[in-house]
Amino acid sequence: MTVVPIGPAFAVQDIPFSHRGSWFGISPVIAENIVADDLHLVSHRNGMHAILRFIVLPGATVAATPALLSWHHDDGRIDLVFDDQDTIRVRGHRLGLDIVAAAGTLTPFSGTYLYQDPVDGSHVFTSYETGRRYRVTVLTGDLEAVDGQQTLGTTRRGLTLPPDGEWELAIEEFGTARRPYRSRATFDELHRRAQTTFTAFADAVAPWRSPATPAAELAAYVLWSATVDPAGFVTRPAVLMSKHWMDKVWSWDHCFNALALAAGEPDLARHQFQLPFDHQDDSGALPDSITHAEVLHNFVKPPIHGWAWQRLRHLGLPVTRQDLTQTYERLAAWTRFWLDFRRAPGHALPHYQHGNDSGWDNATTFDGDRVIESADLAAFLILQLRCLAELATELGDDAAPWTAIADEIRAAMLDQLWNGERFEARGVLSGARQPSTSLLDLMPIVLGDELPAPITAALARGIELHLTAYGPATEPVTSADYAADGYWRGPIWAPSTILIEDGLRRAGHSGLADEISERFRALCERSGFAENFDAETGAGLRDRAYTWTASSYLILAAAHERRRSLSG
Repeated sequence: MTVVPIGPAFAVQDIPFSHRGSWFGISPVIAENIVADDLHLVSHRNGMHAILRFIVLPGATVAATPALLSWHHDDGRIDLVFDDQDTIRVRGHRLGLDIVAAAGTLTPFSGTYLYQDPVDGSHVFTSYETGRRYRVTVLTGDLEAVDGQQTLGTTRRGLTLPPDGEWELAIEEFGTARRPYRSRATFDELHRRAQTTFTAFADAVAPWRSPATPAAELAAYVLWSATVDPAGFVTRPAVLMSKHWMDKVWSWDHCFNALALAAGEPDLARHQFQLPFDHQDDSGALPDSITHAEVLHNFVKPPIHGWAWQRLRHLGLPVTRQDLTQTYERLAAWTRFWLDFRRAPGHALPHYQHGNDSGWDNATTFDGDRVIESADLAAFLILQLRCLAELATELGDDAAPWTAIADEIRAAMLDQLWNGERFEARGVLSGARQPSTSLLDLMPIVLGDELPAPITAALARGIELHLTAYGPATEPVTSADYAADGYWRGPIWAPSTILIEDGLRRAGHSGLADEISERFRALCERSGFAENFDAETGAGLRDRAYTWTASSYLILAAAHERRRSLSG
């Protein structure tokens, strides 16, 4: 058995092994911050659920590349590839494998049932949690043992493949019924096909990649492997934020994935941008998050969508008049939500009801009042209003009302929230100013040259105080409120980095923008694509396979390569 893995190697503890379109992956991560000893088939239907456990001899090593996952022990090996988005093929050479239900107990309301299908002789695990079946069809070789078939209660339910000789099998995920599995290609052909499919995606989204951008191909894999087909409440092909436990689409995260995909995968990019708008409610609000089984409206996310749409257009996203009309209508409704339902009577400025609405859940800006008028929100809404004015002009509508509201909010932001050196949030009910040292208060730099030059200069000086060797910390490391793993109270995050870098560049502070881009790209090349990073050590924190981080690397690297090519 000769297999030549191709592509970047990665640790499945950090990044699940999966395939574009699939709702499951292979990973030892079976719940938030829980890493098992063995790899599992982990599904993201109806939540995150470990369905099957793969047990190999102790001491076996695991290796993964985009198209192939392998276990090695002495001269034995097991290889696993995806046949398609819901089927994997597994083959063994002188190494045994146990495939066991991850749930040890079967009750009327939970667990996984194992039975043999009398139609084709396959063995089927039926999961209560996902409502799906996982059929194991042996293609070559024989099972050595079957345990717990048709049994209830607490017991081992599983199949054993022998440690000697060679064997091969297929595992399919499906609903109620499916025709018996028939092999359409050899294992090696499937491996080559998966590699070709992934390489084509990487060539599309990162055609500029080179040894100077060593993380680009792995970043592309993170996006490709986290993409799922439409199912449940996910109305379009969607890039989940992760195929670990952060397996949702949040209503600002998706914008960064759209930007990374725009040049090479425009249709997928368009789907990413529009997905949350498919669940826009009657008030115009976008949901907080979307998963296979739920749409949550408990919070919202900041209105960065006008900024994102303008960036998508700048990147050359092809659009039809229907695209423009739909986007205009959806952005207008989303903007009116903030104007009609998030402005107190007599107030020009919109407000957040909670830190979660800002995306910066626990930032120190919210340590006093949590219902606040903040300059970052005003800045995002101004950009969105400017975007609506441009769309209105393009579509032959009246742009003046959007421009007038943008000017009103801008004037109020400068008059009411600027203290001469930085912006300060204000409690809506108390009227009290809320000084903080959070990077959030410097986010109005996203307005770029729309702000007066002295203000952008002051914001740039403030951002420099947050800058570590790895990028802009969300709380200065010298702050009494700094926490190394404090979520938005210290760690470096991708979205804030992207927004700041873009705003600085449009404000004319290209040197600082270049420095931030370079440091963040180096951080990803060193520490991968974690949800966030320790600002002092650069270590990846929380979910280690986060797509908006991978997208941010691709966005910054692509822009850097464009600037470098233009400079000669």
